Amino acid sequence: MSSYTPSPKILEKYAHVLVNFALRDGKGIKKGDVVRITCYEEAKPLYRALRLAVIKAGGHVLGNYLPSADGTLEKDYFQHASDEQLDFFPKKYMRGLVDEIDHQIVIISETNKQAMKGVDPQKIMRTRAAFKPYMDWRRIKENQGKFTWTLALYGTEAMAAETGMTLKEYWQEIINGCFLNTKDPVLKWREVFASLAHYQKKLNTLAKKIAWYHIEGPDADLWIQAGDKRAWMGGSGRNIPSYELFTSPDWRGTHGWIRFNQPLYQYGVIIEGVELHFKDGVVTKATARKNEKTLLSMIASKNADKIGEFSMTDKRFSRITRFMAETLYDENVGGEHGNTHIALGSAYHDCYAGNPAKVSKKEWEKLGYNDSPIHTDIVSTTPRTITAHFHNGKTQVIYKDGMYQV
Repeated sequence: MSSYTPSPKILEKYAHVLVNFALRDGKGIKKGDVVRITCYEEAKPLYRALRLAVIKAGGHVLGNYLPSADGTLEKDYFQHASDEQLDFFPKKYMRGLVDEIDHQIVIISETNKQAMKGVDPQKIMRTRAAFKPYMDWRRIKENQGKFTWTLALYGTEAMAAETGMTLKEYWQEIINGCFLNTKDPVLKWREVFASLAHYQKKLNTLAKKIAWYHIEGPDADLWIQAGDKRAWMGGSGRNIPSYELFTSPDWRGTHGWIRFNQPLYQYGVIIEGVELHFKDGVVTKATARKNEKTLLSMIASKNADKIGEFSMTDKRFSRITRFMAETLYDENVGGEHGNTHIALGSAYHDCYAGNPAKVSKKEWEKLGYNDSPIHTDIVSTTPRTITAHFHNGKTQVIYKDGMYQV
């Protein structure tokens, strides 16, 4: 049994934020919308609150309620499945699912952060690749403005243990980070997103002029090609909490090197001390102090050796100040230096400066938007200066001392 469970009032506010704000780009669901809720046994109190919130809003719940998130079933599968089973994709079922749902809420509630220890990481990547058509269909629907999603966290003893906090302390970080200790958390989120929009607009005014972004710091000297028809995004409600502004650059120009001081909890293991070297847009060298094999297996996946996202978080907005052992929070941490991160793998089509529904697959390729079954964020909270280099030869610092400079 959990040593701490948030009060029903807190969970009601949490569900209110996710259903009536995060979905539909900050506007909340409409009457008649179908919402798929993916939730594990550990997060049952929040699952109940989410169902009620959807019902009260006039929506329809498509529940995906699962056993414990301890990784046992997944580990059994990867240890015993044949290649044929790893490659299996239930096409008709997944196609019908994408057609049916208007929104999706996924609640992370892992009880074993290193559940896949001892599993061949190539098997995990193989299954990810098999399910890529599902992600492609979802993305097409999202580009058409007919589908939204959000991701949130339900704290567990295992998560708290990784950070050295008690579960109650860990939950206090979630409550604070999501404004659940305020009278109207949705109003607070709207205020944050409005403030972010101010800087987003300034960055997008510059975007057409920018040829390169140069990331400099004690652990980075990386050049990222901005790309044509790019936009900076943020404040969409896709993740709760979210304080970042991000873009999907032209992967083909990335060169230099970058190191990350934050552990990466991914694929059921912890990867530490990641360092990446790029040339002509491709990772030419990748090392890690811990679980390097998993990192290399990930990078060996199709196009996972290329950049899909570049992000900055301003410490003035973030309410996250502690390491949470979960990318959803760690990629939004503030602290002394804010954070910068990149993601290897798939790009975000909503970072296109135009209507993504009108862009063909060949045009995405021509613009340098990376396409991969993988999307892995890797974070650093060390001092970074980011300089925009314009097509006319001029430069402008856009991020320094953990804050936007535009």
